[in-house]
Amino acid sequence: MKTMSFLLVDDDADDRELFIDAVNEIDQNISCITATNGQQAIEFLRNAESTLPDFIFLDLRMPRLDGKKCLAEIKGDEKLRHIPVIIYTTSKGVDESKELRDMGAFYFISKPNNPEEIYFLISFVMEEQFNAARRKLES
Repeated sequence: MKTMSFLLVDDDADDRELFIDAVNEIDQNISCITATNGQQAIEFLRNAESTLPDFIFLDLRMPRLDGKKCLAEIKGDEKLRHIPVIIYTTSKGVDESKELRDMGAFYFISKPNNPEEIYFLISFVMEEQFNAARRKLES
């Protein structure tokens, strides 16, 4: 079975560490790649030598290339548009979340404040991946 991989795009080092710790608690075989801004993420994703992640967790408020512009770049790229992008941010704006869904975001989640909530989030994503694989096998 293929190892699952996540790309976490977040400029906050503490949030990245909390996220990676939660992922490792769930399954140490999940690969976590990080980028500190949208530009770095796009460069990684477009690098021919990079293995594409199964999911992208994308913060909105970042320097160089913010999350909204990064999402537009991902969804506008034929090679990348199939990757589910989960908006992972401190923003709680309903209008903004609707706009991001319309742009192709898979899910919009306000950043949890504690590791248990991150654990739940990652478990949810893994369950979605499992269900998608099962549906593919059944069809």
